[in-house]
Amino acid sequence: MSKYCIFHIPFHISEELLSGSQIRPIKMLNAFRNIGYDVDVVMGYGKDRKKQILSIKENIKNGKKYEFLYSESSTMPTLLTEKHHFPTYPFLDFNFFKFCRENGIKVGLFYRDVHWRFPYYKENVSFIKRFFATWFYKYDLKMYKDTIDVLFLPSILMYDYIPFSFDGIIEELPPGVDRSNISVFKKQSIKKDHLEIFYVGGIGRIYNLEMIFQAVSKLQFLHLTVCCREKEWKQQLRIYSRYLNDRINIIHNNSGNELIPYFEKADLLNLFIEPVEYMKFAMPVKLFEYMGFGIPILSTKGTAAGLFVEKYDIGWSVEYSLHDLTELLTYIYNNQSILKEKSLNIQKIIEQNTWESRAKKVETVLKNLG
Repeated sequence: MSKYCIFHIPFHISEELLSGSQIRPIKMLNAFRNIGYDVDVVMGYGKDRKKQILSIKENIKNGKKYEFLYSESSTMPTLLTEKHHFPTYPFLDFNFFKFCRENGIKVGLFYRDVHWRFPYYKENVSFIKRFFATWFYKYDLKMYKDTIDVLFLPSILMYDYIPFSFDGIIEELPPGVDRSNISVFKKQSIKKDHLEIFYVGGIGRIYNLEMIFQAVSKLQFLHLTVCCREKEWKQQLRIYSRYLNDRINIIHNNSGNELIPYFEKADLLNLFIEPVEYMKFAMPVKLFEYMGFGIPILSTKGTAAGLFVEKYDIGWSVEYSLHDLTELLTYIYNNQSILKEKSLNIQKIIEQNTWESRAKKVETVLKNLG
């Protein structure tokens, strides 16, 4: 017997140009299908969502039983997700949530981010745009209080940064490991004459890698490869140029399978970054991408990623100090057998951290509400 759910996102996704914020909804959508759901989808621009919502409302009136509605918020306010960013569909999505609840369908929403609460948002967005956007972000929060049953967050720590009090259930729902990408690489058992560190992702204010560059420039047995956007690298080159040497390799425009050789070669995957306030609760997608390769992770104490690494003993979480970092890396280099121990710990927790496991958690939480 088929089981049905509704999957809602209030924005358009271009599958040809998937960004970080768009990857997650697609992964979750596929995960619901993979655990056996026939999913009716509401996504796209307002005109498309309106048609889809009308169709689902008709299904409900005709007796179709949906077990729950799961929504993922946009990085933009819900009302500003049209191409022109004007609120031309002011009641569409929240009225739909209300309709579902009135018809006995529990509603859970994943609240993606609170970047608009931090200084870098103020620095990158003009006052007028910021003023209006902030009003609409707060409007979203007001409507969530009235229209959803469960608020899902990347980490529970994020709740302290959201300027509202939610009366419903709050649950943690971090990113997941893509089951199709899970690989187990057999690392060399003989001692290597150097350690390979690999990092893929952003580089800049939030992702400050300067200290890992310093450590590599200082310790001759370290090799570092960084894959980042070329534009970002050029903007940051002034900071990092002083540390560059023939053991540091910067690459651009690599993605997907092109990165596999770098992962295969790596002994450590880097999430050791400056623990800015934002990283205290942010749960990077790359942490779970890294886990899929079974390679130990280097992270920073005081970050959500660092707490996760510590909890499951899948790498090292170290104080943001050059002394502590170089001391740890020297220890790892002199005791390379411990790399395999951390890799085995990753394998132990893979299944409980796949996208499918996230979808099962949503199912369990929402169905148990009764």
